[in-house]
Amino acid sequence: MKRPDYYKIAPDLMDGFLKGLGAPAYTVLDAKLKALPELRVSQLNGCAFCCDKHSQEARHLGEDRQRLDALPVWRESTFFTERERAALGWAESLTLVASTHADDGDYAAVAAVFGEREPVEISTAVAIMNFRNRLAVGFRKEVKRRG
Repeated sequence: MKRPDYYKIAPDLMDGFLKGLGAPAYTVLDAKLKALPELRVSQLNGCAFCCDKHSQEARHLGEDRQRLDALPVWRESTFFTERERAALGWAESLTLVASTHADDGDYAAVAAVFGEREPVEISTAVAIMNFRNRLAVGFRKEVKRRG
């Protein structure tokens, strides 16, 4: 069933909500590091639109294709740093919260390698991605083929 474009129907709602959840004026989290959990969350949620968008953004930030290709199996890969692994584990734990209950081990890993603010920023990015994924999947946001 064809579903409407939620952004066209309620742009004021989307803009207001996303602006309220947007990037803070001051952030300590590296954009390239933030891109990995955002993409991983979209993979877990099966959001084709966001996977396409965030993999393209990650490449634009200088992320290499082999690491992006290995992201679904990051636990089995040696391509990711300790900080990236902690961020990815925490992102998965929050995205799958009904089964993980925000696992203490995942939180301990993220708290061990980041300062006080960064886990909050990662958690906020994960929450925003889950919100966006649910809209895009729910309304079947279409991925446009590039060139």
